[in-house]
Amino acid sequence: MAEPVIRVEQLGKKYRIGKAEKKADTIAGAILNGLKSPWTNLKQIQNLSKLDEDDDSIFWALRDVSFEVQEGEVLGIIGHNGAGKSTLLKILSQITEPSLGEVRIHGRVAALLEVGTGFHPELTGRENIYMNGTILGMTKKEINRKLDEIVDFSGVEKYLDTPVKFYSSGMRVRLGFAVAAHLEPEILIIDEVLSVGDAEFQKKCLGKMEDVSKNGRTVLFVSHNMTAVQNLCHKGVVLKNGIVKYNGPIEEAVHAYLGEYSNQKKELLANGQQEFENDHIRFISARILNQKTIETTDDINLKFSFEYKGTDTPLLDVTYHLVDEMNTLVFVGTSGYELNVRPIQKQLTFQCIIPGNLLYEGNYKLARLLFVRDKGFMLLNINDALSFDVIPSGTGNFGWMGKRQGVVKPKLKWTSHT
Repeated sequence: MAEPVIRVEQLGKKYRIGKAEKKADTIAGAILNGLKSPWTNLKQIQNLSKLDEDDDSIFWALRDVSFEVQEGEVLGIIGHNGAGKSTLLKILSQITEPSLGEVRIHGRVAALLEVGTGFHPELTGRENIYMNGTILGMTKKEINRKLDEIVDFSGVEKYLDTPVKFYSSGMRVRLGFAVAAHLEPEILIIDEVLSVGDAEFQKKCLGKMEDVSKNGRTVLFVSHNMTAVQNLCHKGVVLKNGIVKYNGPIEEAVHAYLGEYSNQKKELLANGQQEFENDHIRFISARILNQKTIETTDDINLKFSFEYKGTDTPLLDVTYHLVDEMNTLVFVGTSGYELNVRPIQKQLTFQCIIPGNLLYEGNYKLARLLFVRDKGFMLLNINDALSFDVIPSGTGNFGWMGKRQGVVKPKLKWTSHT
């Protein structure tokens, strides 16, 4: 096998975090602290250069991280906020040094890690393009050859000779990506900053990254958009609390991230909590019965259990409000449209199946779970009862960002007549 263009071996990065100053509870304590402060400050200064394992001010942003990237591969680096993704990219971009381990990189690296990274605010857009090209080791002639393509891609032609400090964040991102992608680096590193751009520009960026990889260059891509990651990347590294939790094919990496490491609440149990019970009803549980990560083609099986405490036999139904990650109401589901249930026994169970090929990829939750009698009187309301993620099934997807406009994606039946 060919030598990898990036090899990371047992990488670790630790920082010292600040600690709150201890406050005195009494006037005498405050006076004593004041007398001790010169010696205390001297001791703190002496300890700044010591990063002892037992020091509770030490924070490991990365620990024992190892992986390889081959030439032409697109690697997705996945993880929640605070997982260590940005720290890893800064080390790979040689912005910061690791505390432990080793990184071997073969080739020129262009990185877009933060809005405006690598730009001098006092220089114009044109001057910054030449400055970045020079840093990458390109000649003026080589930059001239790429200039029109960069300007056209970024869409900032009108402001090319304006200092970058007057650019909006979106303009800086567009120019920054155009510079990083078009000045022919062997390795392109892109952080989540693409989320600043609009959907059309994101699609252009993702298409450009695919072109870069097809030309034999390597791309490292960090994003929370799992559809984009799955469509673009070959392999994935999942980070959690600075540790590699998965390293392998991108489909399994996305499943690992959304399945085990996402903040899902697929079950709600009352466990005797008083807010789930009143004079009319006792909530028992709400569950999503799917055992695996939910894909767009999967049915979603919901189960609700409760006890009716009255002595009469009214009509009872369960209603829920399903919302997406933008808190947009997707639909209201209610058993009252389909069933006429009266409590012959005290404990009742309702089951509802949301059909596959209905929901887009993304995060969803039951914003309200209602237990109602006689189609009008609310017995109990539970907020944010359940949540779950839906990921691409690998079939029926089109478009880089995965989502079309709208809140649902039903599988429609089409015919044509000639």
